[in-house]
Amino acid sequence: MCGIAGYLSRTGADEPVGRVLLDMLTGLARRGPDSAGIACFRPDTDGTNVAWVRLPEGGDADASELLIRERLHGLAEVRSAERRGGLVRLQLWLDAPVRDISRALERPGEDFEVVSVGEHLELVKQVGAPSGLEATFGVSEMRGSHGIGHTRLSTESRVDLSHSQPFWAHGVADIATVHNGHITNYDRLRRLYEQRGVRFFSENDSEVIGVYLADQLDRGRSLDQALANSLDDFDGSFTYLVATPDAIGYARDPFAFKPLITVETPGYVAIANEEIAIRHALGPEGVAHEPSGHVYRLWHRQASAVGAAA
Repeated sequence: MCGIAGYLSRTGADEPVGRVLLDMLTGLARRGPDSAGIACFRPDTDGTNVAWVRLPEGGDADASELLIRERLHGLAEVRSAERRGGLVRLQLWLDAPVRDISRALERPGEDFEVVSVGEHLELVKQVGAPSGLEATFGVSEMRGSHGIGHTRLSTESRVDLSHSQPFWAHGVADIATVHNGHITNYDRLRRLYEQRGVRFFSENDSEVIGVYLADQLDRGRSLDQALANSLDDFDGSFTYLVATPDAIGYARDPFAFKPLITVETPGYVAIANEEIAIRHALGPEGVAHEPSGHVYRLWHRQASAVGAAA
């Protein structure tokens, strides 16, 4: 019973996306008080990447930050560093692929976790209700063109930052996902990916979605094709959202077990698993639509694509 939300502006690239998503999550807060997060995308950047890294709990934060800087030597230039909520935000000039950045920081037996890396992506999350995101990260000040958000009710795995959403598609810049439901073949998929050297950071079945999409893209599929393929490759009752620098979309299981509502207007696209979230943030404009099962949809910042697997 988690809450998921997505928003894409059709009027410009500098909109208060963080505030809209926070308002949507506030409308969904009763669906998940355990943790919350937001992934916001800004199209225009100065070429630097933003990385959020979880620091070891109870450790010396100064020493941890120094170790991060040492490990990034030769891979990235750290332009700035700022700590918030057990995380450190790094502004980086990258001299190596994003996967190399992850490998340098995340070593077996240690407690560092790269929460996200992206030139366009700003992803923050923490334990607690959505209201805490504003106090810790000031998310209402985040601006961009689109984004996704999540508020979680833990049903199987523990409550901590690693199990919180959105999930970054680990090792691939600028892809984030949020999920409501259960991927019932998660264990099999996870074993297959682990055999190929993929590291997982939680026992949350939702984490596999970003890994799957990143793998599909690595294999040369488009994001559109990846969403379509997931309808057949995932089992269970699921609705998930994905966001990249240029697009936002959803995929829904064949039986439409998990709720999903969309509202499209000339100014925006809004997605949530309850209409109240959209109305709480954006008002009564636009007609609410509930998609059918076994369907995906992808909106680009300039156009849209829609499809369903045969």
